[in-house]
Amino acid sequence: MQNLTDNDIYDNNDTLPPLFRCDESCPLFPNSTLIPVTIVCIVLFIIGVTGNTLTVLIIRRYKDMKTTTNLYLSSMALSDVLIFLCLPFDLYRLWQYKPWLFGDFLCRFYQYVNEGCTYATILHITALSIERYLAICFPLKAKVFITKRRVRCVIALLWTLALLSAAPILFLLALENGMCKHTEYAVSSGIMNIMIWVSTVYFFFPMFCLTLLYGFIGRKLWNSKDEIKGPNAANREKCHKQTVKILAVVVLAFAICWLPFHIGRNLFSNNSKTGGVDMYFFSQYFNVVCMLLFYLSASINPVLYNVMSKKYRAAARKLLFTRRARPWFFSSSRDDTLGCTETSTSV
Repeated sequence: MQNLTDNDIYDNNDTLPPLFRCDESCPLFPNSTLIPVTIVCIVLFIIGVTGNTLTVLIIRRYKDMKTTTNLYLSSMALSDVLIFLCLPFDLYRLWQYKPWLFGDFLCRFYQYVNEGCTYATILHITALSIERYLAICFPLKAKVFITKRRVRCVIALLWTLALLSAAPILFLLALENGMCKHTEYAVSSGIMNIMIWVSTVYFFFPMFCLTLLYGFIGRKLWNSKDEIKGPNAANREKCHKQTVKILAVVVLAFAICWLPFHIGRNLFSNNSKTGGVDMYFFSQYFNVVCMLLFYLSASINPVLYNVMSKKYRAAARKLLFTRRARPWFFSSSRDDTLGCTETSTSV
C-alpha cells in the first residue's frame, strides 16, 4: 500500500513531534495504534488468503463452476491473493519504517504488485459487468460472442494492461537513506503526477461506466420481467437478478473501500511539505485507514459469495469436508449466482 505523503519530511525531522522523529529505528506510530492495526491486518490476511484460495480451487475443480463469469471471479481472487502476499511488507513499514532491510528491488516490486493487481481487479470488474450487460440486454448475440476461450484471452489482456499501467511506480520509489520512499527525481520529473492521474482514471472512469451499465441492466430487467418465457423462465429470471445483485454488491464494496484512498492520494500527495506537520500527521493516520480498507477490499469478495450464494457455500463444504467430490455435484440445479451465470446468456 503506497504512502499518501512525501516521505522526504523525514530528512528534516527536528521540528516533528516525538511520534515522527526517526533515528536508527523508526516506527511510524505508537504501539497503541500499531497493535490493533496489526491484529486487524492479520485477521484480514487469514480471511483473504483462505477465501480467495478457496474460490480459485472451487472454480478450477468443479466443471459446472467454470462459467465465463466465474473465470473472471477466479482471476480476481488470484489478484487478491497476490495483494495479500505484500501485506507483511506494509506491516513492516508501519513497525519499522527505517531502516528498510529488504533491498531496493523489493522496495519497488511489492508496491508494483499492489498497484498492478488493483488495476487488474478494476478492469476485471468492468469487463465482467460489460459481459453481464451483453448477456442480459443482447442475449442471442452474447451467446455466440461470449465464449470461455475469448474470456480467457480477455483476462490475459486485462492483466497485461494492468501491469503496464502500474509500471511507472517502479520509477517512483527507491531505497534512499535506509528508507523505501518516493524519490526526488520522481517528484520533480512528474512521475508522481502520472501515477496520480492513472490511478484516478482507473477508479472514476470505470465507476462511471459501471453506473451506466447497471442502470441499463436494471431497466432491461424491469421492462422484460414479463417477456421471459419457456419451461425455465422463472429460473433464468432469477439467475439474472442474482447475478446482477452479487456483482453490484462487489462493485459497491470496491467503491467504498477505495474511494478514501483515491481522495487521500490526491489531497496529500503534494501537501506534505506545504501543509506542515499537522497535515503530515493527519495524512499518515488517514493512510492507515486507507490501508485497512485496501486489504478489506481484497478479502471481502469471498465473504460476499458465501453470504449471497448457496451454491458457493455448498461447493466450499464439499471441497473442504468431502474426500472425493462427485463430478455431478453442481449439475443438478442452476438456481444460484455462481452456478447459473453461464446459462443466463441463453435466455
